[in-house]
Amino acid sequence: MRPVEIDVFNGDADGLFAAHQLRLAEPGPDPGAVRIVTGLKREIALLDRIAPDAAAGGALQLRVFDIALGRNLAPLQRLLAAGATVRWFDHHHAGRIPEHPALQTLIDVAPDVCTSLLVDRVLGGRYRRWAVAAAFGDNLAAVAHALGTSSGLNEGELAQLRELGEAVNYNGYGETAADVLIEPAALYGRLSVYGDPLEFVGDDPIVSELAARRRADLATAMQVRPWRESAAGAVFLLPDAGWSRRVLGAFANLLAERSSSGASAVLKARDDGSYMASVRAPVERPRGTDRLCRRFGGDGRAGAGGIDRLAAEDLEAFARAFEQHDWGR
Repeated sequence: MRPVEIDVFNGDADGLFAAHQLRLAEPGPDPGAVRIVTGLKREIALLDRIAPDAAAGGALQLRVFDIALGRNLAPLQRLLAAGATVRWFDHHHAGRIPEHPALQTLIDVAPDVCTSLLVDRVLGGRYRRWAVAAAFGDNLAAVAHALGTSSGLNEGELAQLRELGEAVNYNGYGETAADVLIEPAALYGRLSVYGDPLEFVGDDPIVSELAARRRADLATAMQVRPWRESAAGAVFLLPDAGWSRRVLGAFANLLAERSSSGASAVLKARDDGSYMASVRAPVERPRGTDRLCRRFGGDGRAGAGGIDRLAAEDLEAFARAFEQHDWGR
């Protein structure tokens, strides 16, 4: 019996490009039959979408990219118990990693890596241009530039890869599919036929369309003044609107880039009175963001994290914790 292959990945640039790199290198016996499971960036519990009976008989092969293992632990254990084999690539806080002979993990939470860079490490740089674009999208501009330069890319090519990574990352945000220009699954379908991301940029107008929309949303966000500023950094409150739902992460990344010594938190009002947050550590001290976000029900990685639902009554407590947080550890 031919195994069922499913690639599961976050809907941002890092998730899409990580999955694509490994699929380019390992297309499998029937690439056309590979299923994908993805969603918007905040849709982390993706393994819940796979029925355990799909793993019956040990014929299910899962490859998981750029989603936190801890948020998927229960369905992962069910799938392993049902006979699935799983390879997991990620750079977020994982919590307890189960020991199982059918589970292989490559999880590195260092602040200067992303999931696509981990896949690039495994592949020895075989599809490195995708990893460079992903690193730009994940706000690792210095890492991406150094890696791209060492690989022979010129400044014009690096600029194209940066626009690609940032545009695709921006497209992953939004609370519903109606908020984004193209759903991540559809975007993956369009880019997955390309071995070279520069060819994708040149051929498909979706990249320039996303980039233009991102610039317009950022211009709107830049008109918002900080709600609170301190020696630690700045906290911004955005209204609940289509542009703010899309630009939440891109605006946080831009703030981090423009103030490398200060942290930033961008909170967007939700229709139930709570807030969604994107938090960035200072670029010069990119640690501890995941710890801060977990205190308020969120998660993330060393340099960047988020909170899906911060109660209105916890807003002041979050601001104080942000201002007092030790970003150096």
